[in-house]
Amino acid sequence: MDTTTMTDIKGFATRAIHVGQAPDPTTGATIVPIYATSTYTQEQLGQHKGFEYARGDNPTRMALERALASLEQGTACYTFASGMAASDVVLRLLAPDSHIIAGHDLYGGVYRLFEKVYHPEITAVTYVDLSDSDALISAIRPQTKLLWLETPTNPLLQVYDIRQLTEIAHQHGIWVAVDNTFASPYLQNPLVDGADLVVHSTTKYIGGHSDVLGGALVVRDPGLAERIKFLQNAAGAIIGPFEAWLTLRGLKTLALRMRQHTHNASVLAKYLTNHPRVAQVYYPGLFEGASMAIVKRQMREHGGMISFELKTSGRDALEEARDVLSRFEVFSLAESLGGVESLVGHPATMTHAAIPKEIRESRGVRDGLIRLSVGIEDEADLLEDLEKALE
Repeated sequence: MDTTTMTDIKGFATRAIHVGQAPDPTTGATIVPIYATSTYTQEQLGQHKGFEYARGDNPTRMALERALASLEQGTACYTFASGMAASDVVLRLLAPDSHIIAGHDLYGGVYRLFEKVYHPEITAVTYVDLSDSDALISAIRPQTKLLWLETPTNPLLQVYDIRQLTEIAHQHGIWVAVDNTFASPYLQNPLVDGADLVVHSTTKYIGGHSDVLGGALVVRDPGLAERIKFLQNAAGAIIGPFEAWLTLRGLKTLALRMRQHTHNASVLAKYLTNHPRVAQVYYPGLFEGASMAIVKRQMREHGGMISFELKTSGRDALEEARDVLSRFEVFSLAESLGGVESLVGHPATMTHAAIPKEIRESRGVRDGLIRLSVGIEDEADLLEDLEKALE
């Protein structure tokens, strides 16, 4: 069986385990080896086996990229040292003075990249509530070259209609990049709905064990793929072979893990909706109306991320949150998400601290907001831990 492409295999879990991961041709090793080499010996000048220098290509990295391209239903994938390194390459594709439209609910690190790193090189970034297509249309300028969105968003779990937004953007010659980190390829495939680029922090659900950093870009267009490949090699922010191997190992169980993440999160989200200390719960499985219609059409399940806002009862919201956060035991107070272990975080002071307070709060990221990355532990233990934290 050719496990490089396996175009005849449709099952997600099967492709996650086999695509790009044929037995090693030298030894027959079933699992892709860690090719820890910086260079490759050439038989004669200009004659090599497709590999010259490890910044350009590495067999372990290539296996991961082929698998991810298959799972996202793209034609090519390029992996990087982190999700931010992958995001940086997207912005390097743009000419100076380009204008970007971004969803107003987005990861603080991307906001920092837009405003603190690239701001002098682009005309502006306009932040828009992308649930309102008219707001997107109104924000478009002649210089607009990129629409950047997350769905579900970080941290408010909003869902946006990728197909509708992409159709609008493409009418104006605008690329669409979708950060698919919260959903993972198991729950959602933005390229199928027309997006030009899919961005991942593979540190999260794809790696799945909180032990490796990485990022990825997946595309369908060969021309765009060629440009990204050039930047990957020229700028050099590649993922290393050991990190690629760890990520590939995690990828093999993505389908199993996502099912358990979703199951546990659904249980906790329902519990939170009826809790007297909780003012609002943000979880795709609880949405109604147009938002639920989007969820049903473009997502396979609802995922493992929940955010909820506490009722303050006259207390300072930050103190209220600090009190709750201090009582978790099974959930670890930590940044990041998507690992097998459950994590709890405070967006205002952790993941979104780079966004100024007045802007952050205007977008709904207030001091009383808590974010859960629900792991795959026994649901009873997670529920008991949440109950104790909210006592």
